[in-house]
Amino acid sequence: MHEAVAAIAGCGVSPIVRIPANEGWMVKRALDSGAHGIIVPLIYTADDTIKLLKSAKFPPQGQRGFGSPFPMEKFGIQTTTEYLHQANDALLTIVQIETKEALQNIDAIAQTAVDCLFIGPFDLGNNIGHPIIDGKMDDELHEAIATIQRSAKDHNKSTGIYCTSGEQARHYADQGFHMISVAADMIALPTYLTSALTSAKGSYVHSALNIAKGAASKMTGPYGR
Repeated sequence: MHEAVAAIAGCGVSPIVRIPANEGWMVKRALDSGAHGIIVPLIYTADDTIKLLKSAKFPPQGQRGFGSPFPMEKFGIQTTTEYLHQANDALLTIVQIETKEALQNIDAIAQTAVDCLFIGPFDLGNNIGHPIIDGKMDDELHEAIATIQRSAKDHNKSTGIYCTSGEQARHYADQGFHMISVAADMIALPTYLTSALTSAKGSYVHSALNIAKGAASKMTGPYGR
């Protein structure tokens, strides 16, 4: 993680780290590496967000310990004191809204000092009894997403959502979402490579003709006869 954060920051892009759980030591490790923000999954209540904020903020707003030598360089030329003074306001705390309980408590969560409500539609759909199947989202899931966005707007919070295609990302951008994934590497890479390989091979008929031509022609080259 330290290497990835440094590489991303070195390109002039803000590194955001998704931690596995809402644990104080995970929050501290990510921020001490120099992350400009954290994404925290499986939030259920406003108390969960308050716990996160205590871990992410220096006193008096929170309980984060100070002393890591790594984060300052990820913000350009910045002294230790400058980092300490601006970190509470500058670092992003992003919570994933993906449980039935979080949906039920969305107004209370949005009233806390978190910066962004990030929707995980697959887990949210599963948890409210309307899973995404074959890419189809039920009306109930669409309404749940709209409810979260309305609450975020009412409480002046940014909204984000996980998308799996450029078209879907454009749809939610047009609806006013601020933080949107366009594609996942584990989907984009095999999809592109499969398409490129299929094009290179051609159709089954084309491949069969090429094999037949090769068998009928005289072999040449260092291994030819």
